[in-house]
Amino acid sequence: MIPPSFIQDLLARTDIVEVVGRYVTLKKAGINFKGLCPFHGEKSPSFIVSPSRQTYHCFGCGVHGNAVGFLMENTGLGFVEAVKDLAQIQGMPVPDDDSKPEDREKAKAQKEKQTSLTEVMAKATQHWRQQLKSTPRAVAYLKARGLTGEIAARFGMGYAPDNWRGLASVYPKYDDPLLVEAGLVITPDDGETRTDGEAKRYDRFRDRIMFPIRNPQGEVIGFGGRVLDKGEPKYLNSPETPVFIKGRELYGLYEGRSALRTKGYALVTEGYMDVVALAQWGFGNAVATLGTACSAEHVQKLFRFTEQVVFSFDGDGAGRRAAGRALEAALPFASDTRRISFLFLPAEHDPDSYIREFGPEAFEACVQQAVPLSRQLLEHAKGDCDLNTAEGRARLQAQALPLIGQLPDGALRGQIADELAAMGRTAPEEIRRRLTALAEPKQSARKPYQEHRDGDHSQPWDNSYTGEPAPEQTYQGHGDDGAPKSKWGGGKREWKKNWDGGGNSRWQRKGSPVIDRRPLPQAARPLDRIVWLMIARSDFWDQVPASAHDLLCEQPAVYGHFFRWLDRLVHDQGAIGAQELVDRMRHATLGDDDSPSQDDSIELDPGFSALAERITNFHDVLTGQESLDELLGQIKHLQLQAMQDELELLTQSGELSDSAEARKIELIRQSLTLKLEISRMRPTSAS
Repeated sequence: MIPPSFIQDLLARTDIVEVVGRYVTLKKAGINFKGLCPFHGEKSPSFIVSPSRQTYHCFGCGVHGNAVGFLMENTGLGFVEAVKDLAQIQGMPVPDDDSKPEDREKAKAQKEKQTSLTEVMAKATQHWRQQLKSTPRAVAYLKARGLTGEIAARFGMGYAPDNWRGLASVYPKYDDPLLVEAGLVITPDDGETRTDGEAKRYDRFRDRIMFPIRNPQGEVIGFGGRVLDKGEPKYLNSPETPVFIKGRELYGLYEGRSALRTKGYALVTEGYMDVVALAQWGFGNAVATLGTACSAEHVQKLFRFTEQVVFSFDGDGAGRRAAGRALEAALPFASDTRRISFLFLPAEHDPDSYIREFGPEAFEACVQQAVPLSRQLLEHAKGDCDLNTAEGRARLQAQALPLIGQLPDGALRGQIADELAAMGRTAPEEIRRRLTALAEPKQSARKPYQEHRDGDHSQPWDNSYTGEPAPEQTYQGHGDDGAPKSKWGGGKREWKKNWDGGGNSRWQRKGSPVIDRRPLPQAARPLDRIVWLMIARSDFWDQVPASAHDLLCEQPAVYGHFFRWLDRLVHDQGAIGAQELVDRMRHATLGDDDSPSQDDSIELDPGFSALAERITNFHDVLTGQESLDELLGQIKHLQLQAMQDELELLTQSGELSDSAEARKIELIRQSLTLKLEISRMRPTSAS
């Protein structure tokens, strides 16, 4: 675990303008900076970076966060990786309380090795790009495939000459072991030597069009090479290395980050040329697996960037089998808010050939008609079943139930179960009973709170209220403190993005993890009163609008953490008495089903016990007769403050896009309306 104090110090030393400026062209706008948002397509700037707040915010798509959040959102890094990258920029060694000195040294050496390998491959990329420019035969091949020089440059494409030792002129030492480890040079295992006594070494890639494979941070980690003429293998990939594991990487993900957001979905194909050709025709959101079946890690990585994935396969038998493997990999991530579908092209076409023959409009129509996961699952399960016989229907159920069982709990799982019941001529209750029985062994094998719902296979929160979420979580920032908005482990509600009263929620997309920069205040404030009311009447939680849940769970530090914990508790167990809630906050032990923490190395989050003491000491005796109207009134004060914060940021930033200006007018209108509502309310005590 990275200490929260280190993260606070890191953010204090970081200039967010410098961090964002590496990826976005920024211009001075009053006391802030503005630019075109990297997370959605726009022609006029609505993306603001605030040096005073050390945050970024887009008034077009709603993304918001701090420097760590920006690296996570823009590069697809997990939390820990983003912190480490930022620390490396600042020259700050990252402390790790849980690791031994030898482990830290090992990690440092591994990081240095990875850097060395990516630098070696970057040099090869540059060399092959130059070779492509001076090789008419290779250029002619790409033009014949309908590619332009612009698209080739975007993907860093090159040409490896038909030369056994072409890279010898690129590196000072052709016998450098790094060249072998990077997969660029081959040394025969038989120990055969040349006449001068040296071992024979030769380039792996010769006479091939080269496709650099980049990680989400843009570093070259491997290559794919395609023969120009006839030859075997048609495609040759780099071997696996310390920086390149085929089952985890996707070709085109780095190049397609922006298009993934503007298009709204990821299109998964089977080849490099599919990705490049689709980008040529306006489908920059295409990615490809690297000669392997689609894995769960592939799917999980894609859902960092989008909530919709379309798998594209040939319509032949091999394509159907590949679709089956992709289906099984995607099932654990198919939550109710995500959309997964399958596109089957005619057997004689792949995406490259189809879009060149029929055009982008026809291909887009195919995408829109892609088979949804629900239908594909049942089609996959019934492939060899005769539904006109009892045996066939029984076989269908036996093959479909384990697949449905991999889906997260939710409406989609129930809907597919009901469709299976109809197809199998079985009562829905019987299908659901069998699903429950199928899940029981898995449930009993898990510790409390180790079941990650909504397809989230990340680690749960470590509950240090001031700081660090576990890696790979999905966060949505809020406020200067960067409090998150997410699918919290253990809860089934996904926070809504919009206020019930209209307009966008302030921070709608992935952003910063919780970073506490403020201690608990020394005087009571609306948040204290709201916590007090919620402790007194936890049944109020289900009576306030979902927009209130959104607002409260986005609050910084221990407050937001408390409301997320309360949501999970009330959802799972119903309303709980005030004294019992306070006792749980003070004395809950780790591993209990209602514990606010999931980190066995900490007995209890000190923020929870401190908050419990604060609330019981600062406020009146809890009677259980507290008012829902008072609670909603306090929430309105928070909503007004959120609007004023956003309006201030807009006002400070000068001329912005039309959407940002429209948002400013809407905020002024909403603020005035809300002020009027508050003024009409009976004054409440803030003791």
